Amino acid sequence: MKTYLPKNNLDQRKWHVIDANGAILGRLAVQVADILRGKNKPVFTPHLDAGDFVVVINAEKVRLTGTKELDKEFMSYSGWKGGEKYRTVAQVRAKQPEKLITHAVKGMVPKNRLGRVLMTKLKVYKGAKHPHSAQQPAVAAPAN
Repeated sequence: MKTYLPKNNLDQRKWHVIDANGAILGRLAVQVADILRGKNKPVFTPHLDAGDFVVVINAEKVRLTGTKELDKEFMSYSGWKGGEKYRTVAQVRAKQPEKLITHAVKGMVPKNRLGRVLMTKLKVYKGAKHPHSAQQPAVAAPAN
């Protein structure tokens, strides 16, 4: 049996808007990653980019379950000795709430060049406004 290879028509890519207000972070990230990869389409092929663009709004209003708000830490390393920094979810939410969603989705896409291309199609904004209204995005309901 031969592998089905869909035509990679860039004109057929759609735009989806997902409101993160009150959505659980992990479930939202799964939904976003599936749309980015194209798993919601019948022409899904694992090694090709068949996904759509995703715009996530209200990133600062995303929820985490349990005590992750205080216990979960994000580590960054500058490359210098003693250059490790640890930040809690509350600290990241205060400065860069977009990073919460971006970090979660990045862990759910492939760790190769395909994954890096997929991440360029993710747009995350902390407010309810976004500059992509010209693309006429369809509103997708977040999975709770």
